Amino acid sequence: MSDMDDLNEWQGRFDRRIMRSIGMPLAKLDHGRGARVWDDAGHEYLDFLAGIAVNSLGHAHPVFVEAVTTQAARLAHVSNYFTTEPALELAERIIRLAGAAEHGRAWFGNSGAEANEAAFKLARLNNSGGARTRVLALVDGFHGRTMGSLALTGKPHMREAFEPLPGGVEHIPATIEALERSLDDAVAALFVEPIQGEAGVVELPDGFLAAARELTHRHGALLIVDEIQTGAGRTGEWFAFQHDGITPDAITVAKGIGGGFPIGGLVTFGRASSLYSKGQHGSTFGGNPLATAVSNAVLGEIERAGLVENAALRGCQIRDRVEGLGNRLVAGTRGRGLLIGIALTEPVATAVAAASMRAGLIVNAANDSTIRMAPPLIIGDAEIDEFADRFGRALDAVAATHH
Repeated sequence: MSDMDDLNEWQGRFDRRIMRSIGMPLAKLDHGRGARVWDDAGHEYLDFLAGIAVNSLGHAHPVFVEAVTTQAARLAHVSNYFTTEPALELAERIIRLAGAAEHGRAWFGNSGAEANEAAFKLARLNNSGGARTRVLALVDGFHGRTMGSLALTGKPHMREAFEPLPGGVEHIPATIEALERSLDDAVAALFVEPIQGEAGVVELPDGFLAAARELTHRHGALLIVDEIQTGAGRTGEWFAFQHDGITPDAITVAKGIGGGFPIGGLVTFGRASSLYSKGQHGSTFGGNPLATAVSNAVLGEIERAGLVENAALRGCQIRDRVEGLGNRLVAGTRGRGLLIGIALTEPVATAVAAASMRAGLIVNAANDSTIRMAPPLIIGDAEIDEFADRFGRALDAVAATHH
């Protein structure tokens, strides 16, 4: 069977049987190792997307494989009528890494959307007098696709087909002026991403998080920071809010904390840790021993191997290499650490991503004019050299056809 016959075969199966809520996949992947994956036809790709900031240790890392294998042979699921040592250890670990040690608490679910649902309910509980009816989130923010997390998401094209969504959410521009106009004593919570990944790796304005912390504190609102894409060391700190030296009331986590195993969570600080009471939230699979054991292993390896520091170093190297390519399609770069947006001078991001695939490189068109990259935290000089060669060829190919 030729590559084209094989392509048509799996695409046909996908089209007949997979729900059409997602588009046709770019390839049918078979296996991976480190920062590389191979499709079922044997083509190799350098993976600079890492499952959208998920595969922190790359693919088939020995620490990940050992954690899955060992815990699966011991105990995989117990429900939330019980606890296990991996769950307790992970709660203690992630609270420590977030700097919430004194009064911090953690809740675990299965995804980022679930984590934001838990945070949305936390916001509703910050309403002891009944007057806090408003929840603020940012224009262009993305918090998930469940009904509650979609209500928080500031992208009308994602929301419109599912309205009416849970009420009380207002979307404001990511400016300090908008914060000052919008925050009052009727606000229960403000949700922010420190870097808006789905919007094209867009950073908040300088001083925004500090102003958000001061204003929410003044008005008794919760500051809830969505660290789902930015956490687990990706930006060169354990969590991106730590770059700004503030302490939020809660953060949501997922993606990179599991290194490829599904897990999400909510971490609370200070008074927010006392808002939930028995029976107000739960998840059958949340905090199961298999997921929490793997997350412990992943976060432990990130810490042991200095991968937070590596993310900071390699991110600077990649941005320098991209800007040094001298291609007219590159307008500049954005982001921190290994969450990088490449701004393009023309709306050709989809073509650049496709040309990159043909060159053996996986990146993502976050929007028409931005390429997003979130490579594994393990990458080094060799992978960056190879990336620069492949991405440079992809840019040259697109530039030659767009005058």
